[in-house]
Amino acid sequence: MEDVLAAVPKRPRMNLQAISQLAELGDYSFAFALRAVAAIGVADHLADGPRHIDDLAERTQCNRHGLIRVLRMLAIKSVFVEAPADTFALSPAGELLRTDHPLSMRWFFRLEPDVHALAALDHSVRTGEPAFTHVFGTDYFVWLASHDEQRQRFRESQRALNRLELITIQRAFRWQDRRSVVDVGGSDGSLVATLLKRFPAMTGSVFDLPETVADADAVFREAGVADRASVVRGNVFHDAVPAGADVYVMKRILVGFNDEEAVLALSRVRDAMGRHSRLLVMEPLRNTPDQVGVSLDLQMLVLGLGRVRTADEFISVLHAAGLRTLATHPTGLVTMIEAEVAGA
Repeated sequence: MEDVLAAVPKRPRMNLQAISQLAELGDYSFAFALRAVAAIGVADHLADGPRHIDDLAERTQCNRHGLIRVLRMLAIKSVFVEAPADTFALSPAGELLRTDHPLSMRWFFRLEPDVHALAALDHSVRTGEPAFTHVFGTDYFVWLASHDEQRQRFRESQRALNRLELITIQRAFRWQDRRSVVDVGGSDGSLVATLLKRFPAMTGSVFDLPETVADADAVFREAGVADRASVVRGNVFHDAVPAGADVYVMKRILVGFNDEEAVLALSRVRDAMGRHSRLLVMEPLRNTPDQVGVSLDLQMLVLGLGRVRTADEFISVLHAAGLRTLATHPTGLVTMIEAEVAGA
Protein backbone atom coordinates (compact mmCIF):
# COMPACT_ATOMS: atom_id res chain seq x y z
CA MET A 1 0.00 0.00 0.00
CA GLU A 2 2.81 2.40 0.83
CA ASP A 3 4.36 1.73 -2.59
CA VAL A 4 1.06 2.62 -4.27
CA LEU A 5 0.74 5.85 -2.31
CA ALA A 6 4.35 6.79 -3.11
CA ALA A 7 3.58 6.48 -6.83
CA VAL A 8 0.72 8.97 -6.64
CA PRO A 9 1.93 12.41 -7.81
CA LYS A 10 2.09 14.90 -4.98
CA ARG A 11 -0.21 17.82 -5.19
CA PRO A 12 1.73 20.96 -6.08
CA ARG A 13 1.89 23.55 -3.33
CA MET A 14 -0.19 26.66 -3.82
CA ASN A 15 2.31 29.41 -4.63
CA LEU A 16 0.27 32.59 -4.72
CA GLN A 17 3.32 34.75 -5.37
CA ALA A 18 4.19 32.79 -8.52
CA ILE A 19 0.58 32.94 -9.69
CA SER A 20 0.49 36.69 -9.17
CA GLN A 21 3.84 37.14 -10.92
CA LEU A 22 2.78 35.20 -14.01
CA ALA A 23 -0.61 36.92 -14.14
CA GLU A 24 1.06 40.34 -14.02
CA LEU A 25 3.54 39.40 -16.75
CA GLY A 26 0.71 38.28 -19.01
CA ASP A 27 -1.56 41.25 -18.32
CA TYR A 28 -1.43 43.41 -21.43
CA SER A 29 -4.22 45.64 -20.08
CA PHE A 30 -1.73 48.15 -18.70
CA ALA A 31 0.15 48.38 -22.00
CA PHE A 32 -3.02 49.01 -23.98
CA ALA A 33 -4.39 51.43 -21.36
CA LEU A 34 -1.18 53.43 -21.70
CA ARG A 35 -1.49 53.45 -25.48
CA ALA A 36 -5.12 54.54 -25.23
CA VAL A 37 -4.40 57.62 -23.09
CA ALA A 38 -1.41 58.46 -25.31
CA ALA A 39 -3.61 58.34 -28.42
CA ILE A 40 -6.32 60.45 -26.78
CA GLY A 41 -3.83 62.96 -25.36
CA VAL A 42 -5.18 62.85 -21.80
CA ALA A 43 -1.94 64.15 -20.26
CA ASP A 44 -2.15 67.37 -22.30
CA HIS A 45 -5.42 68.22 -20.56
CA LEU A 46 -3.85 67.72 -17.13
CA ALA A 47 -0.79 69.87 -17.80
CA ASP A 48 -2.23 72.79 -15.80
CA GLY A 49 -3.24 70.66 -12.83
CA PRO A 50 -5.82 68.13 -11.56
CA ARG A 51 -9.25 67.87 -13.20
CA HIS A 52 -12.47 66.17 -12.22
CA ILE A 53 -13.39 63.23 -14.41
CA ASP A 54 -16.48 65.05 -15.77
CA ASP A 55 -14.36 67.98 -16.94
CA LEU A 56 -11.65 65.67 -18.32
CA ALA A 57 -14.16 63.53 -20.21
CA GLU A 58 -15.68 66.64 -21.79
CA ARG A 59 -12.30 68.07 -22.79
CA THR A 60 -11.10 64.79 -24.31
CA GLN A 61 -14.54 63.98 -25.81
CA CYS A 62 -14.48 60.58 -24.11
CA ASN A 63 -17.07 58.48 -22.36
CA ARG A 64 -16.86 59.27 -18.65
CA HIS A 65 -17.16 55.68 -17.47
CA GLY A 66 -14.64 54.33 -19.96
CA LEU A 67 -12.12 57.06 -19.20
CA ILE A 68 -12.26 56.74 -15.41
CA ARG A 69 -11.73 53.00 -15.57
CA VAL A 70 -8.60 53.40 -17.69
CA LEU A 71 -7.22 56.20 -15.49
CA ARG A 72 -7.79 54.20 -12.32
CA MET A 73 -5.96 51.25 -13.79
CA LEU A 74 -2.96 53.40 -14.72
CA ALA A 75 -3.07 55.02 -11.27
CA ILE A 76 -2.15 51.58 -9.90
CA LYS A 77 1.15 51.93 -11.78
CA SER A 78 1.55 55.59 -10.68
CA VAL A 79 1.05 57.08 -14.15
CA PHE A 80 -1.86 59.14 -12.82
CA VAL A 81 -2.89 60.14 -9.30
CA GLU A 82 -6.49 60.08 -8.11
CA ALA A 83 -6.98 62.47 -5.19
CA PRO A 84 -9.59 63.34 -4.18
CA ALA A 85 -11.98 60.74 -5.59
CA ASP A 86 -12.88 61.19 -9.28
CA THR A 87 -10.19 63.86 -9.69
CA PHE A 88 -6.99 63.02 -11.56
CA ALA A 89 -3.52 64.54 -11.82
CA LEU A 90 -0.24 63.64 -13.51
CA SER A 91 2.55 61.80 -11.74
CA PRO A 92 6.18 62.36 -12.84
CA ALA A 93 5.74 59.40 -15.22
CA GLY A 94 2.47 60.84 -16.52
CA GLU A 95 4.16 64.17 -17.23
CA LEU A 96 6.22 62.39 -19.90
CA LEU A 97 3.00 61.70 -21.85
CA ARG A 98 2.46 65.42 -22.46
CA THR A 99 3.03 66.40 -26.07
CA ASP A 100 4.80 69.62 -25.03
CA HIS A 101 7.15 67.99 -22.53
CA PRO A 102 10.77 68.49 -23.68
CA LEU A 103 11.38 64.76 -23.14
CA SER A 104 7.91 63.61 -24.21
CA MET A 105 7.50 59.86 -24.64
CA ARG A 106 3.95 60.05 -25.97
CA TRP A 107 4.95 59.03 -29.47
CA PHE A 108 6.46 55.74 -28.28
CA PHE A 109 2.97 54.47 -27.52
CA ARG A 110 1.31 55.41 -30.81
CA LEU A 111 2.95 52.94 -33.19
CA GLU A 112 -0.05 50.75 -34.01
CA PRO A 113 1.58 48.42 -36.59
CA ASP A 114 4.28 47.46 -34.09
CA VAL A 115 1.57 46.30 -31.68
CA HIS A 116 -0.13 44.13 -34.31
CA ALA A 117 3.21 42.56 -35.23
CA LEU A 118 4.09 41.80 -31.60
CA ALA A 119 0.68 40.16 -31.16
CA ALA A 120 1.82 37.64 -33.79
CA LEU A 121 5.17 37.02 -32.09
CA ASP A 122 4.50 33.27 -32.07
CA HIS A 123 4.83 33.28 -35.88
CA SER A 124 8.38 34.66 -35.61
CA VAL A 125 9.23 32.18 -32.86
CA ARG A 126 8.00 29.25 -34.95
CA THR A 127 9.48 30.30 -38.29
CA GLY A 128 12.21 32.88 -37.60
CA GLU A 129 10.46 35.15 -40.11
CA PRO A 130 9.17 38.69 -39.41
CA ALA A 131 5.69 38.66 -37.92
CA PHE A 132 5.12 42.09 -39.46
CA THR A 133 5.37 40.68 -42.99
CA HIS A 134 3.09 37.81 -41.98
CA VAL A 135 0.43 40.26 -40.70
CA PHE A 136 0.72 43.09 -43.24
CA GLY A 137 1.99 41.32 -46.34
CA THR A 138 5.04 43.54 -46.84
CA ASP A 139 8.10 44.71 -44.93
CA TYR A 140 8.04 47.43 -42.30
CA PHE A 141 9.47 50.44 -44.13
CA VAL A 142 7.64 49.69 -47.38
CA TRP A 143 4.40 49.69 -45.35
CA LEU A 144 5.32 52.96 -43.59
CA ALA A 145 6.09 54.62 -46.92
CA SER A 146 2.46 54.24 -47.98
CA HIS A 147 0.88 55.22 -44.63
CA ASP A 148 1.57 58.90 -43.98
CA GLU A 149 0.12 59.15 -40.48
CA GLN A 150 1.99 56.14 -39.14
CA ARG A 151 5.20 57.25 -40.88
CA GLN A 152 4.93 60.60 -39.10
CA ARG A 153 4.32 58.85 -35.78
CA PHE A 154 7.41 56.70 -36.37
CA ARG A 155 9.50 59.81 -37.06
CA GLU A 156 8.17 61.51 -33.92
CA SER A 157 8.97 58.42 -31.84
CA GLN A 158 12.55 58.46 -33.16
CA ARG A 159 12.89 62.17 -32.41
CA ALA A 160 11.59 61.62 -28.89
CA LEU A 161 14.09 58.82 -28.30
CA ASN A 162 16.82 60.96 -29.82
CA ARG A 163 16.09 63.78 -27.34
CA LEU A 164 16.42 61.39 -24.42
CA GLU A 165 19.67 59.92 -25.73
CA LEU A 166 21.28 63.27 -26.49
CA ILE A 167 21.26 64.23 -22.84
CA THR A 168 23.40 61.25 -21.85
CA ILE A 169 25.52 61.13 -25.00
CA GLN A 170 26.87 64.64 -24.44
CA ARG A 171 28.33 63.58 -21.09
CA ALA A 172 29.97 60.36 -22.25
CA PHE A 173 32.59 61.72 -24.67
CA ARG A 174 34.95 64.73 -24.79
CA TRP A 175 33.22 66.43 -27.72
CA GLN A 176 34.95 69.72 -26.88
CA ASP A 177 38.24 68.24 -28.12
CA ARG A 178 36.81 67.67 -31.61
CA ARG A 179 36.22 70.19 -34.39
CA SER A 180 34.01 68.30 -36.86
CA VAL A 181 31.39 65.54 -36.73
CA VAL A 182 29.50 63.46 -39.31
CA ASP A 183 26.35 61.66 -38.21
CA VAL A 184 25.92 58.66 -40.51
CA GLY A 185 22.26 57.73 -40.71
CA GLY A 186 21.42 60.81 -38.64
CA SER A 187 17.91 61.38 -39.99
CA ASP A 188 16.78 64.97 -39.27
CA GLY A 189 20.19 66.10 -37.95
CA SER A 190 19.10 66.55 -34.32
CA LEU A 191 22.32 65.16 -32.90
CA VAL A 192 24.50 67.39 -35.08
CA ALA A 193 22.35 70.43 -34.28
CA THR A 194 22.62 69.76 -30.54
CA LEU A 195 26.39 69.34 -30.64
CA LEU A 196 26.97 72.43 -32.77
CA LYS A 197 24.74 74.52 -30.53
CA ARG A 198 26.74 73.50 -27.47
CA PHE A 199 30.19 73.73 -29.10
CA PRO A 200 30.43 76.91 -31.22
CA ALA A 201 33.79 75.96 -32.80
CA MET A 202 32.45 72.69 -34.20
CA THR A 203 31.14 72.01 -37.71
CA GLY A 204 29.01 69.05 -38.69
CA SER A 205 27.17 67.09 -41.37
CA VAL A 206 24.32 64.64 -41.41
CA PHE A 207 24.52 61.84 -43.98
CA ASP A 208 21.39 59.86 -44.78
CA LEU A 209 18.87 58.92 -47.46
CA PRO A 210 17.28 61.89 -49.29
CA GLU A 211 13.79 61.25 -47.94
CA THR A 212 15.13 60.80 -44.40
CA VAL A 213 17.07 64.08 -44.20
CA ALA A 214 14.22 66.14 -45.65
CA ASP A 215 13.75 68.06 -42.38
CA ALA A 216 17.44 68.48 -41.50
CA ASP A 217 17.91 71.96 -43.00
CA ALA A 218 14.95 73.24 -40.98
CA VAL A 219 16.36 71.64 -37.81
CA PHE A 220 19.70 73.35 -38.39
CA ARG A 221 18.05 76.72 -38.99
CA GLU A 222 15.89 76.44 -35.89
CA ALA A 223 18.96 75.60 -33.79
CA GLY A 224 20.83 78.59 -35.24
CA VAL A 225 23.68 76.47 -36.62
CA ALA A 226 22.86 76.40 -40.34
CA ASP A 227 26.09 78.25 -41.16
CA ARG A 228 28.16 75.41 -39.64
CA ALA A 229 26.05 72.44 -40.70
CA SER A 230 25.47 70.64 -43.97
CA VAL A 231 23.16 67.96 -45.29
CA VAL A 232 24.68 65.20 -47.42
CA ARG A 233 22.21 62.91 -49.16
CA GLY A 234 23.32 59.38 -49.84
CA ASN A 235 23.12 55.66 -49.15
CA VAL A 236 25.85 54.25 -46.91
CA PHE A 237 25.94 51.06 -48.98
CA HIS A 238 26.48 52.84 -52.30
CA ASP A 239 27.67 56.42 -51.79
CA ALA A 240 30.84 57.93 -50.32
CA VAL A 241 30.58 59.11 -46.73
CA PRO A 242 31.94 62.67 -46.18
CA ALA A 243 35.67 62.29 -45.55
CA GLY A 244 38.11 63.71 -43.03
CA ALA A 245 35.90 64.47 -40.00
CA ASP A 246 37.22 64.20 -36.45
CA VAL A 247 34.26 62.12 -35.28
CA TYR A 248 31.85 59.81 -37.08
CA VAL A 249 28.67 58.76 -35.32
CA MET A 250 26.44 55.78 -36.05
CA LYS A 251 23.57 55.82 -33.54
CA ARG A 252 20.98 53.03 -33.53
CA ILE A 253 21.75 52.22 -37.17
CA LEU A 254 23.52 48.87 -37.02
CA VAL A 255 20.74 47.32 -34.93
CA GLY A 256 18.70 47.26 -38.13
CA PHE A 257 21.37 45.42 -40.17
CA ASN A 258 22.48 41.81 -40.31
CA ASP A 259 26.21 41.18 -39.79
CA GLU A 260 27.08 41.32 -43.50
CA GLU A 261 25.28 44.64 -43.93
CA ALA A 262 26.82 46.01 -40.74
CA VAL A 263 30.35 45.17 -41.88
CA LEU A 264 29.70 46.80 -45.26
CA ALA A 265 28.31 49.99 -43.70
CA LEU A 266 31.18 50.20 -41.21
CA SER A 267 33.70 49.65 -44.01
CA ARG A 268 32.27 52.63 -45.91
CA VAL A 269 32.70 54.79 -42.83
CA ARG A 270 36.21 53.44 -42.27
CA ASP A 271 37.13 54.52 -45.82
CA ALA A 272 36.12 58.10 -44.95
CA MET A 273 38.06 58.22 -41.67
CA GLY A 274 41.52 59.70 -41.24
CA ARG A 275 44.35 58.53 -38.97
CA HIS A 276 43.08 60.53 -36.02
CA SER A 277 39.36 60.13 -36.67
CA ARG A 278 37.15 58.37 -34.17
CA LEU A 279 33.99 56.34 -34.81
CA LEU A 280 31.35 56.28 -32.08
CA VAL A 281 28.89 53.41 -32.48
CA MET A 282 25.94 53.96 -30.16
CA GLU A 283 23.65 50.98 -29.71
CA PRO A 284 21.64 49.15 -27.06
CA LEU A 285 23.40 45.94 -26.02
CA ARG A 286 21.84 42.59 -25.27
CA ASN A 287 24.11 41.79 -22.31
CA THR A 288 23.39 44.89 -20.23
CA PRO A 289 21.66 44.41 -16.84
CA ASP A 290 18.38 46.06 -17.86
CA GLN A 291 15.69 44.69 -20.15
CA VAL A 292 15.85 47.42 -22.82
CA GLY A 293 18.21 45.53 -25.12
CA VAL A 294 16.34 42.24 -24.78
CA SER A 295 12.98 43.93 -25.39
CA LEU A 296 14.29 45.75 -28.45
CA ASP A 297 15.73 42.51 -29.76
CA LEU A 298 12.24 40.98 -29.77
CA GLN A 299 10.89 44.00 -31.62
CA MET A 300 13.61 43.64 -34.23
CA LEU A 301 12.62 39.99 -34.60
CA VAL A 302 8.97 40.68 -35.36
CA LEU A 303 9.71 43.70 -37.56
CA GLY A 304 12.49 41.97 -39.50
CA LEU A 305 14.97 44.80 -38.93
CA GLY A 306 18.12 43.10 -37.66
CA ARG A 307 19.05 42.28 -34.08
CA VAL A 308 20.52 43.61 -30.86
CA ARG A 309 24.10 42.43 -30.36
CA THR A 310 26.29 41.76 -27.36
CA ALA A 311 29.42 43.86 -26.81
CA ASP A 312 31.60 40.99 -28.07
CA GLU A 313 29.46 40.62 -31.22
CA PHE A 314 29.83 44.33 -31.93
CA ILE A 315 33.59 44.17 -31.46
CA SER A 316 33.76 41.27 -33.94
CA VAL A 317 31.77 43.24 -36.52
CA LEU A 318 34.01 46.29 -36.03
CA HIS A 319 37.16 44.22 -36.43
CA ALA A 320 35.79 42.60 -39.60
CA ALA A 321 35.37 46.10 -41.03
CA GLY A 322 39.00 47.04 -40.33
CA LEU A 323 38.34 49.01 -37.16
CA ARG A 324 40.00 48.74 -33.75
CA THR A 325 38.02 49.17 -30.53
CA LEU A 326 39.45 51.77 -28.13
CA ALA A 327 36.90 52.11 -25.33
CA THR A 328 33.32 51.50 -24.27
CA HIS A 329 31.30 54.32 -22.71
CA PRO A 330 27.97 53.44 -21.04
CA THR A 331 25.49 56.32 -21.28
CA GLY A 332 22.44 54.94 -19.50
CA LEU A 333 20.33 54.47 -22.62
CA VAL A 334 22.76 53.23 -25.25
CA THR A 335 26.35 52.03 -25.07
CA MET A 336 28.97 54.02 -26.95
CA ILE A 337 31.78 51.99 -28.51
CA GLU A 338 34.75 54.13 -29.58
CA ALA A 339 36.87 52.85 -32.45
CA GLU A 340 39.60 53.93 -34.88
CA VAL A 341 40.96 52.64 -38.16
CA ALA A 342 43.01 49.51 -37.47
CA GLY A 343 46.74 50.22 -37.80
CA ALA A 344 46.24 54.00 -37.64
